[in-house]
Amino acid sequence: MIKLYNTLTRKKEPLEPVKEGKVGIYACGPTVYDFFHIGNARVFITFDVLRRYLVYRGYDVTLVQNYTDIDDKMINKAAEMGISVDELAERFIRNYEEDAGALGILPADFQPRATRHIPQIMALIQKLMEKNLAYEVEGDIYFHVEAFPGYGKLSQQNLEELILGSRVEIDERKKHPMDFALWKKEKPGEPSWESPWGRGRPGWHIECSAMSLYYLGDTLDIHAGGQDLIFPHHENEIAQSEGATSKSFSRHWVHVGYLNIDQEKMSKSLGNVLTIRQLRETVDPMVIRFFMLSAHYRTPINFSGEYLEQASKALERLNTTVYNLEERLGKVKKGIPDDEESALLNLIENSREKFMEAMDDDFNTAEALAVLFDLARKVNTYLNRPQGQKENILEPVLDFYREINGIFGFMKEQGPAVLQKDIEELVARREEARRLKDWASADAIRAQLKEKGIILEDTPQGVRTIFKRRW
Repeated sequence: MIKLYNTLTRKKEPLEPVKEGKVGIYACGPTVYDFFHIGNARVFITFDVLRRYLVYRGYDVTLVQNYTDIDDKMINKAAEMGISVDELAERFIRNYEEDAGALGILPADFQPRATRHIPQIMALIQKLMEKNLAYEVEGDIYFHVEAFPGYGKLSQQNLEELILGSRVEIDERKKHPMDFALWKKEKPGEPSWESPWGRGRPGWHIECSAMSLYYLGDTLDIHAGGQDLIFPHHENEIAQSEGATSKSFSRHWVHVGYLNIDQEKMSKSLGNVLTIRQLRETVDPMVIRFFMLSAHYRTPINFSGEYLEQASKALERLNTTVYNLEERLGKVKKGIPDDEESALLNLIENSREKFMEAMDDDFNTAEALAVLFDLARKVNTYLNRPQGQKENILEPVLDFYREINGIFGFMKEQGPAVLQKDIEELVARREEARRLKDWASADAIRAQLKEKGIILEDTPQGVRTIFKRRW
């Protein structure tokens, strides 16, 4: 049974979808006015792996991840760059797709843009006004929080506490200080659309309610995002959606913890905002992906060069295990398993069970990773044993790692389970140099292979080729 921590109830709960066997997930996506930063990346990677795991467990998953392509940040950045808001959105949607793709993040089933769902947004606002949950002031439409009794239930605060803890702009036109904009009256130079209340544009919160209801129905199975979105964004989504439908908006609210940089909160004021585009210049994206999954998604995580180096070395150990399995598989034959091999086969199934136990328990990727490393230690012992290996033992081990990599997506396979032709030739030339006692040439070839990430180990049984991933 899969259990997820529900922010709404503050406890782990069984995943019980609205429709058996199907899971609808809405994950808040990027505001496409700039490159996304590593804090965003943690969120996007987490829900990419959650989706993959649910598919692995047999669910039919529909993932919706939006693009916010109209808001104050978009308008200001477009003006600064001297281009239209739509041109800005197109540019940074492409950049998002490039960076997300490099991180192994699969595209969502639906990637709606706010500006292309204006009719759905206006219809939702109209419904809220008909229910006296929203009101108009000089062309602006506000949601009236006091008219929705459940306001504050996600953040578990009442209105007075929310006012004290928020930076609320004083607007005498609003009925309550916490009332938030659903529709904003047109301002000169801003994109706008015709509406029953005059030309204007949608507020930020309403787009996610309108698009999630449109693609996934009145009740979602999982609503996902970063911890920073709990209030006000997700709180406001609940008010809008449940106010309009009179139904529970989402069965599970899943939030990813904060990411700090060198023990400090990431912020523009500190000048420590690091984008994936910047990081990709010096770091393999798969190391970033591995790093993000090395801690439980709800715990705060500290990003530093030291921790990234540790992640790189850890991932190298897994990749090396997989590469060596591939290489050895091309050189062995099937046979009857001995006791050690039978134990290894049993360990594979045991590892699969432990992996699922960890993932089923609130998506504990850190514990699941530990299972992979425990198995790798036993596999490497087997690969080093002098009596050799068997094809029917290596294949199930390699298949297991490939199976899990379909979920985690950070291991890289060498390719065919044989050495590339040029590498084979280098190994043969070195063997010939050794036969002729031309040690200088043999050492030079060994060094050349090492540069390719291949270590040669001379054993009584012959030359052993070890792959080492070079980041």
